[in-house]
Amino acid sequence: MSKYVAMRNRHQTKINAFPMFFAFSEQQFNEGMARFGLAPDETDKLCRISQVGGFCLKTDAPALREMWDRHEKDLADAIAGDKTGEGFIFDMFMYELSNHEYTYTYRVDDAVDALGLSDDDFENNPALRHGLQKACEAQRAWADAQE
Repeated sequence: MSKYVAMRNRHQTKINAFPMFFAFSEQQFNEGMARFGLAPDETDKLCRISQVGGFCLKTDAPALREMWDRHEKDLADAIAGDKTGEGFIFDMFMYELSNHEYTYTYRVDDAVDALGLSDDDFENNPALRHGLQKACEAQRAWADAQE
């Protein structure tokens, strides 16, 4: 297992354990509120955590922000630790390119967006550029071999 996948798995385990819920219907919202021991009208005790129906208790919001910040720092530290782009960065892009169907679209945008990377990040880090280039080449070679 790559270091990137191991990091994602660690982060996902912590996210899954965090007290929050997502609701896409009134029934799901009421069920989430019940899990928090709240009545459906006690929305003043909630914090919206996403634009797509995520909620946590207001009292838990600082801990959620700290967890997200730690996850972002873990990723930034791992990227910074890969000076060539052929280790963690390559593995990261291989995973995300595959996850975002690069071999069908030959577009890197979705993978880059999923990582929260900007044009400035690539401009300031040659290892990121190199790792992405190598991962794209490896993905294309894999796709060519499938034909």
